[in-house]
Amino acid sequence: MSESSGAGRAFVKICGLKTAHDVDVAVAAGADAVGFVFAPGSPRTVDAATARELAARVPAGVLTVGVFRGQSVEEVRRLTQESGVRSVQLHGDEGPAYYEALRAPGRTLIRATAAAVVAAGEYGEDLLLIDAPDPGSGKPWNWGSEEFTAPRGRWLLAGGLDPANVRAALRATGAWGVDVSSGVERERGVKSPELIRAFLAAARDPHHGDS
Repeated sequence: MSESSGAGRAFVKICGLKTAHDVDVAVAAGADAVGFVFAPGSPRTVDAATARELAARVPAGVLTVGVFRGQSVEEVRRLTQESGVRSVQLHGDEGPAYYEALRAPGRTLIRATAAAVVAAGEYGEDLLLIDAPDPGSGKPWNWGSEEFTAPRGRWLLAGGLDPANVRAALRATGAWGVDVSSGVERERGVKSPELIRAFLAAARDPHHGDS
């Protein structure tokens, strides 16, 4: 996983990519990770063969992520192997044993949850993702609440982010990075190259939104 993030530079993952053009745009704009959805029922879902073709376009320095929800260990293993993605992102109630079963050399495990979490790594994940209650809906959660306590360790903020609010969200939460999907779409499931570029520019500009 990229070690490039640091003070003033957020790790950025662009998720739900389905076309070669969108992958190329995200990589060229400086994404640290790109995600391919294998969870059933999403307008962004791709099959393993498509994901393999898309992942093959991604340079080694950019993390390729397979996104799963409520799928068996066997199915996750199969799709990960067939697609060649280097990271597994799990949305669901999987426990530590599930993460241990999926651990493999060179594989990054990402735990996505909407629950309050004290620290990244509690389930054996390498990276934590704090998401909105309805993942992929584009509906934000109250990350600006005074009751919000950032988890310790490396974690990504997701849920309702877009080019207009990502910098404010980073400032409010202190997140190590961000993950976006619907916030860079011109319609549900269809990415906008302009919004992808704008999101990355805003996330990386410490002065974005300053008056």
